[in-house]
Amino acid sequence: MERHCEDRSDMDFFSEVRVRSDSQGSTGSCGKFVLRQRVAQLMTCMEDVSSDDDLQEELSRSIDQAFLICGKKMPPKMQDFRMHIITWNVGTASPPRELSSLLLLDSSSSNVDLYVIGLQEVNSKVVNFLSDLAFDDPWSLFLMDVLAPLGYVKLSSIRMQGLLLLAFVKHKHIPFIQDIRTNYIRTGLYGYWGNKGGVTIRMSVYGHMLCFMNCHLPAHMENTNQRLDDFERMLEAQQFDGESIGSILDHDVVFWFGDLNFRIADFGIHFIREVVNSNRYNLLWEKDQLNIAKKKERFLQGFLEGPLKFKPTYKFDLNSDVYDTSGKKRKPAWTDRILWRLKEDSENELDEAAASDFEQILKINLEKYTSHMSFGISDHKPVTGTFTLQMKPLILEPSVTLRAEGEWNADHDSLISYTVSKDFPSSTWDWIGLYKAGFRHTNDYVTYAWVKDDEISFSKDCSQVYINADEIPLDGGEFLLGYFCHNLQCLAGISDPFQIQPGRILSSKEGTEEKNDDSTKSDMFMGAGF
Repeated sequence: MERHCEDRSDMDFFSEVRVRSDSQGSTGSCGKFVLRQRVAQLMTCMEDVSSDDDLQEELSRSIDQAFLICGKKMPPKMQDFRMHIITWNVGTASPPRELSSLLLLDSSSSNVDLYVIGLQEVNSKVVNFLSDLAFDDPWSLFLMDVLAPLGYVKLSSIRMQGLLLLAFVKHKHIPFIQDIRTNYIRTGLYGYWGNKGGVTIRMSVYGHMLCFMNCHLPAHMENTNQRLDDFERMLEAQQFDGESIGSILDHDVVFWFGDLNFRIADFGIHFIREVVNSNRYNLLWEKDQLNIAKKKERFLQGFLEGPLKFKPTYKFDLNSDVYDTSGKKRKPAWTDRILWRLKEDSENELDEAAASDFEQILKINLEKYTSHMSFGISDHKPVTGTFTLQMKPLILEPSVTLRAEGEWNADHDSLISYTVSKDFPSSTWDWIGLYKAGFRHTNDYVTYAWVKDDEISFSKDCSQVYINADEIPLDGGEFLLGYFCHNLQCLAGISDPFQIQPGRILSSKEGTEEKNDDSTKSDMFMGAGF
């Protein structure tokens, strides 16, 4: 059977295909048509080279290169990133036994990528607070106990007296969440006391800058202006370390939540309770102090909130869903709120084309905004907002790739190889941690090695560090490695899990022999309590 390329070698033909593709591939629809023709001709000619192994290998390499070029040129697809935000004034109470419904763990659609949990009035008596400074507080420990077995890692946290903010992320996202910073600002006692104020975590999620603010603002009906003044001061005063983004409103998305303490004005307690009991919440919206302020205050422009289609979350008798029966008889109010602000939504001077481009790479959808009436440990009910962040990822690969070399056990030093991406902001303070599979938070490492101090080889393509045999767990198990970047304050790379084999030193309880080839090291291990 005749072939179109019978007068030329197959390699000459393939070279021509590549040249013509390069020269005409950028000429629009005509170039695409020519490319399709050439690919069809290539498929025909490949039948003639089925017995030539060298030519097949060359063809395979060139086709791989073509796929690589296409992959670099194609824009990344939109990706859904699901977030669940919780705000709860816990009134100094300890965690309840069960939080599944609050965390969506009893739901078939509980595929959450990031939990952000803001608590107010965490027990901050002197003894409790000093203990929590040295160790994780009871709420953090409880939430890690619940979420770590489900594949979540505590990414960051910050505490200021009774204010606590926690972020838990699915393991697979860890290398793509970078530039993590925390901050706080006191507003109680004219800025000298932290019973009121805000705590903040900001982070880059696949290259998009997100900021989470957990606030506790002044109480009482008459203090509306004080609440607004305090929040405006937080927006102006809170700055983050680093060169990327300094102020809060410069982030791509800001989430503002907490016990904001805004009340329902004008209406009396009996009318409010009657409206609430008949589920006619919309009759109260126009008198909600925060809704009123959003229409008047310029610094609140752009902040959005879902409809308040749930009962006011304050004030309840403890362990009940009955509003305040004490002598004070506080009027019900939506004190606990979750709002968000997409940066471009609030820029009046933004032209339509730029706004359209931004919407194509970052969108926010509120799936559900509700309260949870079954929890009664305080006089507030928790409020949750479930969001889907639709985005085009700007970071497609981890900044650091690393792996464990060879077999690991406590009988000898072990090697780690790693590579970093171009322009990666490495530092002499970077380290690589050895973590047990299922680790709970960034500092939950077994041991670590400094990337510079423990370095044994370095090249443009790959570096190696070692971990001393003394540091490796004797009992072995499944572990992984994480590269902590000081400048980005994050784990910029995580290895695949690997096995550490048990060391040859076994406990005397099991009646085993001593390690023969290194008795000195054996004595050292046993003295260290391994």
